[in-house]
Amino acid sequence: MKNIFSGEFKIGILGGGQLGKMLLQKAHDFNLHIAVLDPSANAPCRNLCNRFVQGDFKDFNTVYNFGKDLDLITIEFEDVNVEALEALEREGKQVYPQPAVLRIIQNKGSQKSFYQQHKIPTSPFVLIKNRDDIAQADIDFPVFQKLLTSGYDGYGVQFLENKNTLQKAFDAPSVLEQSVDLEKELSVIVARNAKGEVAHFPPVEMEFNPEANMVAYLFSPAGISPETEKKAVSIARTIVEKMKMVGLLAVEMFLSKKGELLVNEVAPRPHNSGHQSIEGNSTSQYEQHLRAILNLPIGNTAIIQPSVMVNLLGEKGYRGKAIYEGVEEVLKIDGAHIHLYGKYETRPFRKMGHVSIVAPSLEEAKMKAKKVKSALKVIA
Repeated sequence: MKNIFSGEFKIGILGGGQLGKMLLQKAHDFNLHIAVLDPSANAPCRNLCNRFVQGDFKDFNTVYNFGKDLDLITIEFEDVNVEALEALEREGKQVYPQPAVLRIIQNKGSQKSFYQQHKIPTSPFVLIKNRDDIAQADIDFPVFQKLLTSGYDGYGVQFLENKNTLQKAFDAPSVLEQSVDLEKELSVIVARNAKGEVAHFPPVEMEFNPEANMVAYLFSPAGISPETEKKAVSIARTIVEKMKMVGLLAVEMFLSKKGELLVNEVAPRPHNSGHQSIEGNSTSQYEQHLRAILNLPIGNTAIIQPSVMVNLLGEKGYRGKAIYEGVEEVLKIDGAHIHLYGKYETRPFRKMGHVSIVAPSLEEAKMKAKKVKSALKVIA
């Protein structure tokens, strides 16, 4: 048997963006041999991995040829070629998360049906084939229309106030999901290894940029009751166990003003809602993902200190070679940790980095986060 930590055991990652970069930073601590496949020649992972392959992770032959000489394949982005991963799995390669799990998660209709089948709370929904189906849909407006496939980070999502706004709807297979009278948005990240060991990170609270529909701030711990925390954790653990998934699963949830918890979406990989764990928790989500897929003991997820994560997005009106303003000012803030993703070009609302702020209290961390937000800008 190959020794995982000797460099003989070869791991492949489909996707070479910022999540892969932070995963690689932890993989170096474990002396892991990592190959990366990404379509971009300037992917953030390019200069950190043992082998970089430029190619389309949605193409069967590219993914299959990339994986055939590896021992284990994982992902940093779920919109990849599942058929190729299934072929590799049949040939004895370890693929985590499993292709069967990816098939559920890649299709938002399949996700919703999975929740329904397993009595996991989620917003009322209907599936439609095209724009014309919306007018006859048996659902109360307002609704969110979500493309069945290939939507992420707010892309492929459209808010429809009523049936008079259908002209802006997508004319494609979608989920129509009833809007929630929202109190907060939460996330629970949970990990499971092949032995069936499961551990969760304490819930975090997300605050979104209303224009880009992307996370602006993340607060750890979430400002919720012990009862709500217990229920959120139970839901996340139920999903990963019902899927029998190996790896890391981020479970995004709505907390309604009536106190209901409803699953929004899941992501089978490290996630934006776990960045703060690098400095804020005993084990980071990146280390936990590696522990899970390598069938190692699952790490302690306890909060070391309260933390806030600030997403660093490209400023509106700027497109081109990235210039970072305010870095020195942020470095003067005690407890602030800058993570720049290595993306050469910026554009409006593109994820360019994040800053985690740890402090003895969440209130202090929030105050410092506001200073970070006003000081650090990405322009061109």
